[in-house]
Amino acid sequence: MCEFQSTKLFEGFSTVFRQWRAEDTHCRYLHGYGVSFKIWFAGDLDARNWVWDFGGFTRVQTQIDGMTPKQWASYMFDHTFIAAADDPHLALFQDMAAQDLIQLRIVQAVSAEQFAQMIYEKFNTFMLHETDGRVRVIKVEFSENSRNSAIYQSGCHTCHPQRIT
Repeated sequence: MCEFQSTKLFEGFSTVFRQWRAEDTHCRYLHGYGVSFKIWFAGDLDARNWVWDFGGFTRVQTQIDGMTPKQWASYMFDHTFIAAADDPHLALFQDMAAQDLIQLRIVQAVSAEQFAQMIYEKFNTFMLHETDGRVRVIKVEFSENSRNSAIYQSGCHTCHPQRIT
């Protein structure tokens, strides 16, 4: 059973996206939010009696896509436009990016649920590597605003730390 858990909130990001598959709602249009996400992580305590150093997301050896976790979060969500790889208007968005009108980020799928899963996978891989399997991410909540959020969490089989080799 997981005994120690901590959380870290990443907030203050302005992000635009659209859910092109939502043909019957206004979500198919470009729209923006002040997004944030909260990460729950768990594991054994270190020599300082911490699960994780809250400021440790900038002082790390392991990276996410060549960046510290804090840099990656800003790169992905701060003043960006996020498009699905299969969006039928992707070429238009790529042209806008080429003209320096948007900071385009292309992901497999667009939704708060998909963002929560993407963050979970990125940060869990990071955390397992950075702590040699001592700490893992157990849940991520992605919030579009103060009223709407989606959560992605690990299954029971990942409750104990895993070694990364």
